[in-house]
Amino acid sequence: MSCSSAHIHTFATGKPSSSLYIIGVLSLVSTLCGIIIVFAYTLTIQPIARNLAIITKAAVSQVVPGGESQAIFAIQPGGNLKPAPDVSGSEPKLFAVYDGAGKLLGVAIEAAGPGYSDLIRVMYAYSPDRQAVTGFKLVDAKETPGLGDKIGTDTHFLANFNDLEANPAESGLAHPIQTVKYGTKTNPWEIDGISGATVSSNAVGRIINESAQRIVPLIERNLDQIRKGAS
Repeated sequence: MSCSSAHIHTFATGKPSSSLYIIGVLSLVSTLCGIIIVFAYTLTIQPIARNLAIITKAAVSQVVPGGESQAIFAIQPGGNLKPAPDVSGSEPKLFAVYDGAGKLLGVAIEAAGPGYSDLIRVMYAYSPDRQAVTGFKLVDAKETPGLGDKIGTDTHFLANFNDLEANPAESGLAHPIQTVKYGTKTNPWEIDGISGATVSSNAVGRIINESAQRIVPLIERNLDQIRKGAS
């Protein structure tokens, strides 16, 4: 077949033209989808950020009640604290709570770790004056209904966090926080677990201990700055 014949045959069948048409349509669809995604992201990012700020502030108020104002500190890689305007950004945060006279009431800390079914996210409060965990809130979990999910509702379990010893040492805590079998708590740094929800209650103890081992000494080192607030 001559070159001219091949050209005529290709034109007649329309295969190259069809392929180019399909490629063009797919490119147009991809471009439109990209524009829609960017547009949707632009519309929702600010409302999502506002909602996150509201939810976080409410959780902080729950674990450190009685506060009149809050200050956010971003934890820097070297362990220093930097005042943060809001909860955005990837740096871990501390939330200091003050009374009407500007006195520090406590510091709220976010922490997370694996549970029985999925990741458990919590917020707990540390009091520098009492050197203890003084509040706890389950932020998110997908533990077994009626068993593991009791870590957020069981009054006896939640009472552990009214005054859970977290004495700072040179590095970490003087005594590791740990969950013990229900009814066997003998030390102030122990968490009395939930009968029938051993894995989930153990997970909470592990999450708080791992977090407090790092964060409590950091709070103590930066306590003067925290007491002064974010200004």
